[in-house]
Amino acid sequence: MSGKHYKGPEVSCCIKYFIFGFNVIFWFLGIAFLGIGLWAWNEKGVLSNISSITDLGGFDPVWLFLVVGGVMFILGFAGCIGALRENTFLLKFFSVFLGIIFFLELTAGVLAFVFKDWIKDQLYFFINNNIRAYRDDIDLQNLIDFTQEYWQCCGAFGADDWNLNIYFNCTDSNASRERCGVPFSCCTKDPAEDVINTQCGYDARQKPVSGISSCHLAQRVLEELLNLHGDAVLSSSLVKEVDQQIVIYTKGCVPQFEKWLQDNLTIVAGIFIGIALLQVVLVQMGRSRTGQWKKASRRKTDLSRAPLARAEETIQGRRRKVEARE
Repeated sequence: MSGKHYKGPEVSCCIKYFIFGFNVIFWFLGIAFLGIGLWAWNEKGVLSNISSITDLGGFDPVWLFLVVGGVMFILGFAGCIGALRENTFLLKFFSVFLGIIFFLELTAGVLAFVFKDWIKDQLYFFINNNIRAYRDDIDLQNLIDFTQEYWQCCGAFGADDWNLNIYFNCTDSNASRERCGVPFSCCTKDPAEDVINTQCGYDARQKPVSGISSCHLAQRVLEELLNLHGDAVLSSSLVKEVDQQIVIYTKGCVPQFEKWLQDNLTIVAGIFIGIALLQVVLVQMGRSRTGQWKKASRRKTDLSRAPLARAEETIQGRRRKVEARE
């Protein structure tokens, strides 16, 4: 056998430290997300009473931090330790896990495109279910308020969706001060106001139409509705909408989200494509790295066996010489 040893770099250091560096960041982000989630649960007393997890009727945003943080922590740990210690099992786990996530994302995207109406119905059901639980959890309340303020919307398809909440419904049996109102996040913002008026939504859905002809804002809204409906006579519901638009947003969050998605389709598509390409690159790097380590391991094994093989050949040669002399 040849006595030459392999002198070149056995594996690419660039790939190794790129995977390692990326996953260190990913790992720490996962720890941060898990820490925020556990801290939020501790503040709400969930950690001291685990059974309260199932008490919330709506969606608890803390679950988002815990699930995302958990996935990031596991992936970051496997990729980081696998690259640093050249552990093929951990790197295989990293590649396969990331590949499964990519496949699930791709499947979800295709299904969302094919079943758009079903997704819309599920989103409507999800928002209304959380409207019912608006006062049950402070994190859910903050999430709904942020959504309504950011997209300038109210309810799933309109302000009247808040009738689903026991504090805001318009029934005669509701003794709440917020009866027939909406949360403050539904209120139109006045640039002149520096302090948020948290009571601006009180009675917003039962305000009488008064002085509407003398109000410049109301006149502008009326003109927009007349342009929209032509010469049709304004019905009571349209007049009510004009009155409500003075103080609150009347468009639902589902239509506003669809509008936002259409207006920012290029940016959203670019982000998703960028994430998908990064996942594909990392999966390919993980597979390539695993293959390099296997080849390097076999090469080391062959090189370590070479001296033994040469010694065996020498011994066999000497035996043959001794036998020939005899």
